[in-house]
Amino acid sequence: MKNSCLTILLFLLCSSFPLYAGKEITSLLKELDKTIREREVYRVEKEQRIGKWKELLQHALPAEQQLEICEKLFYEYLTYNTDSCVFYAKEELRIATASDNPYWITKANMSMIEVMGVAGMTKEAFDLLESIDRKNLPRDLYRNYYHLCRTLYDLMANYAVTAGEREYYTQMTTLYRDSLLHANIPGTFNYILVEADELIVNGKGKEAVELLSACYDAYKDDVRSLALMAYVLSEAYRIEGNKTEEKKYLVVSSIADLQLAVCEYISLRNLALFCYQEGDIERAYNYLKCSLDDAIACNARIRTLEISKIFPIIDTAYQAKAWKQRSDMEKSLVSISLLSFFLLIAIFYVYRQMKKLSVARKEVIDTNLLLQQVNKELSGSNKRLKELNNILSETNFIKEEYVGRYMNLCSVYLEKLDTYRRSLGKLAAAGKPEDVYKALKSTAFIDEELKDFYAGFDSSFLSLFPTFVEEFNALLAEGEKIHLKPGERMNTELRIFALVRLGITDSAKIA
Repeated sequence: MKNSCLTILLFLLCSSFPLYAGKEITSLLKELDKTIREREVYRVEKEQRIGKWKELLQHALPAEQQLEICEKLFYEYLTYNTDSCVFYAKEELRIATASDNPYWITKANMSMIEVMGVAGMTKEAFDLLESIDRKNLPRDLYRNYYHLCRTLYDLMANYAVTAGEREYYTQMTTLYRDSLLHANIPGTFNYILVEADELIVNGKGKEAVELLSACYDAYKDDVRSLALMAYVLSEAYRIEGNKTEEKKYLVVSSIADLQLAVCEYISLRNLALFCYQEGDIERAYNYLKCSLDDAIACNARIRTLEISKIFPIIDTAYQAKAWKQRSDMEKSLVSISLLSFFLLIAIFYVYRQMKKLSVARKEVIDTNLLLQQVNKELSGSNKRLKELNNILSETNFIKEEYVGRYMNLCSVYLEKLDTYRRSLGKLAAAGKPEDVYKALKSTAFIDEELKDFYAGFDSSFLSLFPTFVEEFNALLAEGEKIHLKPGERMNTELRIFALVRLGITDSAKIA
């Protein structure tokens, strides 16, 4: 179980490493692109630094200080402008010759040899190198002498025509590399670089990576040292076959070179070729063009020649890509134009449909308004019909109530008239005409019947409209309200309005 977990952990770490490395390189490439765009800023800073040394040189200084300043200006211009570098190498030689100082004369000649190598004047450099008496060299100049020999023979090996010449120059380069390694102090920066170079030449990329990685952090804060060490590391990873790390350190070295305002460099050129092989044609073209522009500005003939050999290949690929992009753009433009045309037709069609829809919507709105109005009228009619139905229902109810009461009242009256007739008949049969006459003359019977009639009317009406009296009084002012006597349910005024409430509006009938 423990071994399985360890295996899974290692698998996850290995899987995530390429992703992390890819993100790191992408970030470094963005920084490099930004540095290329801003390289004029770094050049201005370098010019300002050079300007300060030149200003110091204008003062009346001792010969030794003048030589030191000329040497600083020489190294400032060495990878920046070959013509100016030659000028200050000659100035250094002139001042040294005038002061009759053998040490500075030798040093000035070495400076001239170094700049000749950069400018591609290899024969002249070798001629001047042979004039130096190696046996009588000061100890501290041995390293520089071996460095020049190793550099010149390496250049000759790279540009040798025949295989025999190349083999000879390669052997001489190896010989002077060994001498340079012994001349440097072990553990120093120059010693580490030469040792790593020897390991790389012998195909020992892994050992070179281990050597350089062990001291990389100690020199990464110094831009000049970082540029050299990152380039050598990229070469070591190239020999080892690690493309990812090779590209990473080429980018790091290129950034450092551009920040130093170096115009004679290898890293960016190699990175351009690397990008070309990866298929990143646009970056390859931009990086190589930047390298060519800087090499021409520096007048570094060797670098210009090296770049010129591969520039046509990348330029052709870039032009082919540009032509394809232009062709694709033209096709896209035609497609977009057709799509735009159809889109305009669609917009016109949609506009017409929207216009029709707007008209239809307006008609619907008008119809809805008309329907609302009809519904409102219908609602009013329904309300009135409902009221009429209520009135009709009420009228029917009243009619039924009063027809019943009328029939009952007629029956009672018939019985009372029959009783009254029999009573009068009894008086007449008894021979009491005076009593008959007296009964006929009396209004007591009528008054009693009228009283019963009013009581029956009041009872019938109030059974139909029990709140009539309260509602009627509610319509009157406070001082005009009707107040009934104790035991009285309605009075004459109320009965008149009761008849009106029953629908009797004829004043003669009411009276």
